[in-house]
Amino acid sequence: MTPNRAFYDALPQKRMAAGCLFFNERQEVLLVKPTYKPSWEIPGGVTEDNESPKQGCQREVLEEIGLTREIGRLLVLDYNSESGPKTESLMFIFDGGVLDEAEIAAIHLPADELSEFAFFCRDNLPEAMTKPLKARVLAAWQQYDCGQAIYLENQQTV
Repeated sequence: MTPNRAFYDALPQKRMAAGCLFFNERQEVLLVKPTYKPSWEIPGGVTEDNESPKQGCQREVLEEIGLTREIGRLLVLDYNSESGPKTESLMFIFDGGVLDEAEIAAIHLPADELSEFAFFCRDNLPEAMTKPLKARVLAAWQQYDCGQAIYLENQQTV
């Protein structure tokens, strides 16, 4: 017997979000500053219904920085358990590659969502960045350097 839709609707659901690491030619990472919260972020966001993490990442990159680029390989998958008001989630970080000067000049931010962008070196990530995201970004950066992906649970290697 094949389960019906009600069976699947009753199963637990997890939030998913996907972001992308973009670098400049000096190997600094691109971060964006949202207008609606105090912390710096990587380009990306929550996936929509029936949208894969990679598709969601590509859509968010276009919406947030105005670039149409092929999204590369997976760098990090981080499972996050429920904590306070936040429901459990899966966070993906993909490789966006190196942006050349023309692509950087073409970055266009939606004024109602993002106020600025900047590139940061590994040793100088902004203080105004959440600890979980900073841990994921540093893990993704390491995986970018070594050419592999990593699975984390609550930003910890398992």
